[in-house]
Amino acid sequence: MPATRLIVPVLSTLATFTRLSHPNNLHTLLRSTGYKLRPPKPTFYQIQTTENWDKCARDNKLSYKAKIFCEKRLGNIPTIVLGGFVPDSTEQVYLMRGFFLRRGSVYYINYPEGSFSLELLCAQIDDLVTEINTKHHQNPIIFGVSFGAGVVLEWLKRNSKIKTSYCIAGVVLVSPVACLGDVLDKTQVKPSTLLGRALKPYFENICGVDQQGVERARSIFMKMFEAGAQNKECIAAVMTAEEINVLKDKVFRTIQGIDLKGSSERVLAISEMKPLLYFADQKSLPLTLAPVLILYAEKESAVLCENSPTRLALQSNLTDYFPNGTMRVVSGGATPVQHASLIFHYFQFLQHLTLFYRTIRTRKFSIAA
Repeated sequence: MPATRLIVPVLSTLATFTRLSHPNNLHTLLRSTGYKLRPPKPTFYQIQTTENWDKCARDNKLSYKAKIFCEKRLGNIPTIVLGGFVPDSTEQVYLMRGFFLRRGSVYYINYPEGSFSLELLCAQIDDLVTEINTKHHQNPIIFGVSFGAGVVLEWLKRNSKIKTSYCIAGVVLVSPVACLGDVLDKTQVKPSTLLGRALKPYFENICGVDQQGVERARSIFMKMFEAGAQNKECIAAVMTAEEINVLKDKVFRTIQGIDLKGSSERVLAISEMKPLLYFADQKSLPLTLAPVLILYAEKESAVLCENSPTRLALQSNLTDYFPNGTMRVVSGGATPVQHASLIFHYFQFLQHLTLFYRTIRTRKFSIAA
């Protein structure tokens, strides 16, 4: 083959690199190229032993199951992801996927569209963590985002009460929504947050929300996503135009797929979560001795109430709940970092996560030594 035919592609690639004035743009080019060569393909994961879920299903006379998807890798720090109300976990950490996979397998927990049970979901997490411990001989990091972070806190509280401990390497809570008061201040006539406006119709009538209320909630969630997607400066730094169109389509399909029963049961679940401040039984604390990273965005006002009970509890008594816990505020973007903005402010969150996973890896080596 003539030498010129080999040199031309190399020069073309180098020319592309030189046009990228910011390292984030280079990172995005490399990541998007990698995704084309090896597209994200989470496959359905069936837990082999479902002892906890089976018992919980019998006790509650329910059979709801979240769908678990997995991408397997050889690393020894697996991650379990629980997303917010929307989108699904597989889309929530779309850009974080490569970061997680370089450290181990990733397990995505996607909530059922037409139903929801906090009890059954916590039991499923019990079974999944147990299987990762016993079958794969690994301790996972549990990564919760927004409502998913609230689910993780609920799981920790329930196991702490009954003195059951599972082997986990760490916990990450991103913009946690762990009780109704975090997003809806019932003393206000008009909710101050967008999410509060979406949820208020579910509590206005004793019979619950109607289809019109569901459509209104869908519209608000879509507007929240579109607000970030329309910020061209943020988008250009993290995703290609093709990627944002594919992601937008998946997010909107998820929002449309959650029906009246499914959305009502998710909202009921958050109303059943007791504020962390009320969980003050010293015999049940701490919730975990594992390292915990809590990340709040610099601008949470579109989702979290100013007097969020969960945030107040963590700010005032962090070490009571998590002796090895760290709390950080994520900032530094071209635009203010928004609630759980893992897509549009990917790089701002990534620097905190990189340090945390490095700490986990160092901790594993020190224990092994």
